[in-house]
Amino acid sequence: MGMMKEFKEFAMRGNVVDMAVGIIIGGAFGKIVTSLVNDVIMPPIGMMLGNVDFSKLSIMLREKTTEAEAVTINYGQFINTVLDFTIVAFCIFMVIKAMNRLKHKEEDATKPPTTKDCPKCCSSIPIKATRCPNCTSELESA
Repeated sequence: MGMMKEFKEFAMRGNVVDMAVGIIIGGAFGKIVTSLVNDVIMPPIGMMLGNVDFSKLSIMLREKTTEAEAVTINYGQFINTVLDFTIVAFCIFMVIKAMNRLKHKEEDATKPPTTKDCPKCCSSIPIKATRCPNCTSELESA
């Protein structure tokens, strides 16, 4: 039973569960972005470019014969996939940027103060100062 207990501890760790949730949500988000690109963004762009359906754009390398299928380079699908990637990458960038901003705020909040106010002139001075450089009054030792 030792191995089962060890596996349960591994599987129920916070970071494993968080990773699983992230993968599931990421997959669903990818489907949303693919639909956004294929169904919302590309049709108006195709219309502006003369009713072009990007998903059908391809270069024929070999016609279909009775013995073999047609060989094509589907660059329209590639354009759609590049747009998918760009949108997902931008969204991830924005999420990470927001998380880093929150992280920096937390770090700033936990830093000990490096300055103090002079009780006589209220100017900001270094925390270790024993005399105010502005009004020259002597300060109490910390």
